[in-house]
Amino acid sequence: MFKFPDNFVWGVATSSFQIEGAVDVDGRSESIWDRLCKRPGAIADNTNGDVACDHYNRWPEDVKIMSDMGVGAYRFSVAWPRIIPTGRGATNQKGIDFYSRLVDGLLEAGIDPCVTLYHWDLPQILEDQGGWTNRDTAYAFADYTETISRALGDRVKTWVTINEPWCISVLGYINGEHAPGIKNDWPKALSAAHHVMLGHGLAVPIIRDNVPDGEVGITVNLVPNEPASQSGADRDACRHFDGFFNRWYLDPVFGRGYPADRVADLVKAGEIPSSDLPFLHKGDLETIAADSDFLGINYYSRAVIRDEKAENNDPPDVVSTKNETDMGWEVWPLGLEQILVRLKDDYNPKAIQVTENGCAYATAPNADGIVEDTERIAYFDGHIRACAKAIEQGVPLTAYYAWSLLDNFEWAFGYEKRFGLVYVDYDTLDRTPKQSAHWYRDLIQKGGI
Repeated sequence: MFKFPDNFVWGVATSSFQIEGAVDVDGRSESIWDRLCKRPGAIADNTNGDVACDHYNRWPEDVKIMSDMGVGAYRFSVAWPRIIPTGRGATNQKGIDFYSRLVDGLLEAGIDPCVTLYHWDLPQILEDQGGWTNRDTAYAFADYTETISRALGDRVKTWVTINEPWCISVLGYINGEHAPGIKNDWPKALSAAHHVMLGHGLAVPIIRDNVPDGEVGITVNLVPNEPASQSGADRDACRHFDGFFNRWYLDPVFGRGYPADRVADLVKAGEIPSSDLPFLHKGDLETIAADSDFLGINYYSRAVIRDEKAENNDPPDVVSTKNETDMGWEVWPLGLEQILVRLKDDYNPKAIQVTENGCAYATAPNADGIVEDTERIAYFDGHIRACAKAIEQGVPLTAYYAWSLLDNFEWAFGYEKRFGLVYVDYDTLDRTPKQSAHWYRDLIQKGGI
């Protein structure tokens, strides 16, 4: 058995919009996801986050479930529209009070809170002013960071600034699947990505000042990738993919600026007019490269890259397996080991936390009320083994957060995809821990795999 370090953190993760509900309660204002849910066809099952898992009212039950699982930490996000409903300006004390109660409840249960400041629910009032394409939103985020870190910093010691800037920019402004739902606008996507990263850099020193005994980092979603063949076209397509999915966000955080090869790609494709990035101001890259305590990574699958437009490609010698989750994502634990080792070798972060890792499978309680989610157990088993192998290779991995605690609102898929360790009956909102939850509890107790 591989024994994880005694101080290794075992946790579970959620996000505010996906579980809280209570969208018009106690002063919370509309978010960009509330607005997107009203757009016909935007959500696969035409649902919304109005109720979600009702975590806003049922959080004590959820804390009890986590306590029974034996997790040491809970990563959750704070809803900006609950804290500063107007985006900037007056603080909503009722919003602060909710998260303060949650933090106190976690600590009483022996669970360390890990707060993510931004997991995509931007106040709609800021979107009306340009959202993340407006540079001022980064400074509004800094003000919000000041407010919430002052309010909770005496008890919360682990802070994630931003969750998945790639999703914010590409899914929000290129694919249009995520809020604000804009399609094929590269200038806006790049501008939004930059201002999100700038917001991260502005937030780091604020958290350092308000939580001097805390730690802070950013979470990026990473996808290890390999060419389908060794043809020049496939290898270049792979470089192109890696440049924007991974390096575009990693390089600035680690003080390297934006990847020059990817900037050249964008100019060549006519997606930006020149290599002079109009959103980049003097000093921005230094701000973004603020010294962090850890890098958070979210990992779900790998990518096998094929240039479908090239002629006379070599036959593919790397293909995806047929082992896929309900999201259509390949189950590939080796990719987690590979990306962790790459981070150590290429960027040498002080510490790495797996802030999300999980899978969607449509399992439900059987006649005996048991949720037999053996595929999810196999997924976690394989990926935690990958973490063990990475640690053996010298990767400074300090935490693993399973995604997700609860079945929940899965963004553009609505409630069709179930990622939870805990089954949620959306009619009654009753919670039923799945067999994977019991398996995770046993793993935590053993401290190894």
